[in-house]
Amino acid sequence: MRNRSIRIERVFHALGDSTRRAILDRLVDAPASVSKLAEPLGITVTAVMQHLQILEEAKLVHTEKTGRVRTCRIEPAGFDALEEWVRAHRTAWERRLDRLGELLAEEDAG
Repeated sequence: MRNRSIRIERVFHALGDSTRRAILDRLVDAPASVSKLAEPLGITVTAVMQHLQILEEAKLVHTEKTGRVRTCRIEPAGFDALEEWVRAHRTAWERRLDRLGELLAEEDAG
């Protein structure tokens, strides 16, 4: 896996929370400040910062502070790691199912 430095457990943990997924959904359109992210969620800026910390640890979000404003944007590294994990597992399961299909076909033929 190319993104070995990213622990997939952190990515799954980050994505396991609906508030964090809502933050990511907002950031897909454009970068946003922490206060703009907090408004529609009905939670405090402090709570958003706690969620952002988890998203940053999973390399799903990057935040940058300029003056008094902290701006957040999507960080692709975590998504790349997730994609690689899914691809590897999908390939393994497809091979297993192909083998099962072959065995069943042999039983039907025999």
